[in-house]
Amino acid sequence: MPRFHRPLTAPALGAVVLAATLTGCGGTSADADEITVYSADGLKAEDGSGFYDTVFKEFREKTGIKVKYVEGGSGEMVQRLAREKSRTKADVIVTLPPFIQQADGKGLLAAYRPAGSDQVPAGDRSATGTWTPVVGNYLCFIHNTRELKDPPKTWDDLLDGRFKGKVQYSTPGVAGDGTAVLVKAVHDFGGKDAAMAYLKKLQKNNVGPSSSTGQLAPKTDKGELLVANGDVQMNYANMKSMPHQGIFFPAGSSGKRTTLALPYAAGLVKNAPHADRAKKFLDFLLSEEVQRQASSVAGGFPVRTDVKATDKNAIALAEIMQGVEIFRPDWAEIDKNLASYVDAWKSATGS
Repeated sequence: MPRFHRPLTAPALGAVVLAATLTGCGGTSADADEITVYSADGLKAEDGSGFYDTVFKEFREKTGIKVKYVEGGSGEMVQRLAREKSRTKADVIVTLPPFIQQADGKGLLAAYRPAGSDQVPAGDRSATGTWTPVVGNYLCFIHNTRELKDPPKTWDDLLDGRFKGKVQYSTPGVAGDGTAVLVKAVHDFGGKDAAMAYLKKLQKNNVGPSSSTGQLAPKTDKGELLVANGDVQMNYANMKSMPHQGIFFPAGSSGKRTTLALPYAAGLVKNAPHADRAKKFLDFLLSEEVQRQASSVAGGFPVRTDVKATDKNAIALAEIMQGVEIFRPDWAEIDKNLASYVDAWKSATGS
């Protein structure tokens, strides 16, 4: 698998990474055959063999439309879109929850239901047609398999003194994955107060905030960290270049290993300069052809129920997820109260 880079989400806000071919972010009259995509990191590979690399190339071959790509953390991309609201530059945005809901709530998305989106479960997509998941994904944690052959089984295991200065998770409220850590903790400990009390205890072992989830994988692979957060798609995809990381799911007070879905979700940007071409791109992402590549190329999961992946990656991913309980957060509630959750986390951890 190629190494995927994630300067995150689940993002103080990191620098935007632009593809080498990118010379400008906005659509102009000269960009007749181009669209601009703002995206959370994780689907593009450093060696050019990633999901986006493949999909962008195929889309251009089929339609003649070139994709300009702007990458950053989920929260970072939404904030950038909001700053540009009066002069919109992006055509499509792809982020993790709850930031796609945040973009919707800020009025940054236009309604468009891509062809094939009717095959995505109604509960997994916007009821108003403003966004649709395009690659399935789940929160996970990773451990260094050389120094820690058996991963921690529970959250409480991470409080052990051997993890001092060896645990790190990405920043909630900025990183999609980091925000998901907060959501999982609230779920697993049965409420916000209990979760914050735990995260306050964990701070004695925590290296500190990280705006990038992707930077944690190489640190864990090298043994600089023993445990970090991540997501299944990213960490599975980069295991070939970082073989000393293992995926695990810590259990909460119930004793059950749990996780939550963190799909890459795409939406048409309101007042997109190239809306018609952007709609074609969204249709392409939901096509059966591309959905099969969600596992075979991206190392993630198809979001269409009528696409059954059977490739070797799909089989391996099914084994990783076996026995893990998947809970469904109330993303609307989280979006509404995200600031209070993040403030509570900052207060508890002194971040």
